[in-house]
Amino acid sequence: MNASRWFVWAGRALLALALVIFVGYLLIYIHYAFALFQFPFDYDQGEGFELYDTLLFSRGEWPYRENETYPFYASNYPPLFHVIAAPLVHLFGPQYWIGRSLGFAGTLVNAAVIAYAVYREVPRRAIAAPIAAAIAALSGLAFLASNTVYHVGPLFRQHMCMVMWETLAVVTLARSRGWRGLALGGLCLVAAGYTKQLAVISIAAAFLFLFLRNPKRALIWGVGVAAVGAAIFLWIDASTGGQWWLNTVAANVNQYIPGQARDLYLQWFGLHGALIIPAALLALYELYFDRLSIYSVWFAVATVGAALSGKWGAGDSYFATAIAAMCILAGIFAARTWAGDWRFEPNYITRLARRIIPRRAAPPAGEGANAPRAARRLGYVLVPVIFLTYALAVRHMPTEGPVFGPLSRTLRMEANTGFAFFDSAGWVVGYARLGQIPTEADHAAGWRIVSYIEATEQPVLSEEAGFMLAAGREVVSNPTQLQNLYFNGLYDPTALTDMISAQAFAHVIYRAQFYPPPVLEAVAAAYAPVDTIPMNGFEYVILAPKDQAARE
Repeated sequence: MNASRWFVWAGRALLALALVIFVGYLLIYIHYAFALFQFPFDYDQGEGFELYDTLLFSRGEWPYRENETYPFYASNYPPLFHVIAAPLVHLFGPQYWIGRSLGFAGTLVNAAVIAYAVYREVPRRAIAAPIAAAIAALSGLAFLASNTVYHVGPLFRQHMCMVMWETLAVVTLARSRGWRGLALGGLCLVAAGYTKQLAVISIAAAFLFLFLRNPKRALIWGVGVAAVGAAIFLWIDASTGGQWWLNTVAANVNQYIPGQARDLYLQWFGLHGALIIPAALLALYELYFDRLSIYSVWFAVATVGAALSGKWGAGDSYFATAIAAMCILAGIFAARTWAGDWRFEPNYITRLARRIIPRRAAPPAGEGANAPRAARRLGYVLVPVIFLTYALAVRHMPTEGPVFGPLSRTLRMEANTGFAFFDSAGWVVGYARLGQIPTEADHAAGWRIVSYIEATEQPVLSEEAGFMLAAGREVVSNPTQLQNLYFNGLYDPTALTDMISAQAFAHVIYRAQFYPPPVLEAVAAAYAPVDTIPMNGFEYVILAPKDQAARE
């Protein structure tokens, strides 16, 4: 067997190993998702309010409401995710598994679309179909293996469904040659925008790409997309008496924390650098030697747009769009490297490269797939090493249970999160501390909190909505929404603080004290702690009117 064949077989063996590892990550993800489907309370702060929004839509009611009158509740998210989930909530009641399963399914669809995008960009004549399929599959599985996607994917949150719509739009537009494809891509972007406002980043990227290709067509397309989006916006705003604008736009202008954005960028690169580097190299190659693709434009704009992760209340999930674009570009880079399909037309860069790189190793200018034999041999091994390096960086796994306990000990992965869970991501401000499996004690703690609500006929002020929904009670207030509005000078908390001062609530339930300062001060003056219940690593504090607390 000659040297080239050895490199080919070594590359194939390493690709197979990488596939086994990434399928393992997929199984860990599925295990985590199904554990969350069974957990009946908030796992991530705010899930209960998403569930309540969906319940309101299932009743034919808007969640964009006046915040200064009882029950002081409004949503700050667009409606599409909740509208899709509403029929299931109508049938089964307010159950967390509904939204969590939709988010989980969204990530699976996204991974499949990433794999498809990579597969259709493979140079078919220069690479065997099984290798092309393996690289495409690894690209999709790499998305699911990301710590960020793992944590947020199976939550009752709309972020991953937004990324799904964005990816569908970009892949549709990538090879669109007519108005039908442009219209379909535009509708997917409108769907993304009405899933979550952050999709404006992908809308900008798509318009920029189309403008670079055909300014006239891009302007027509942009006006059409803007007209559809604006018509929906104005309809909702009119239907809600202006509360849509107040709660989804004005309320989302939050404090910006530069250090938080910096730390999250560093964490993103530390976890995903093995794929970020080839993605960036492909984008640079297209810029200087080929035609710039929509994937490169999307990756660049999404990477810059991730700076919004520095907003108060934002976090690592703001990098999910950049991760999807990264996986596509890295997959295409891997396929072209395996095939040796690189064309370096003569320019100042190739002339400089020929001066500093040995002639035998330098790429022959103008020659397509005929890359130097040594470079092609190296590529057979480099491609799986890229994915294996990424797999090593994003390590995460439960450390207890009949399967994961022995496996984690074999791999020497000891819990490092305060839970029975290993996470290579570490901890930075703005990074969601998620990933562990809820325990029986967590389930029991949630029902213990619910028992406080069920024991009284009076309203209860809870910082998380799930306990109220489990008790069949009305949800009162959305603390982070009230705080955002308050700091933007758009909320007067007098009505709520008057009720607190009058001890109109039987209990106040805290987790993180995200209410506006006047509300926290009113609670401190009228209520005192009577119980502290740990759940999912947080301490839930039950407060009662001070006279009652003194008796207890």
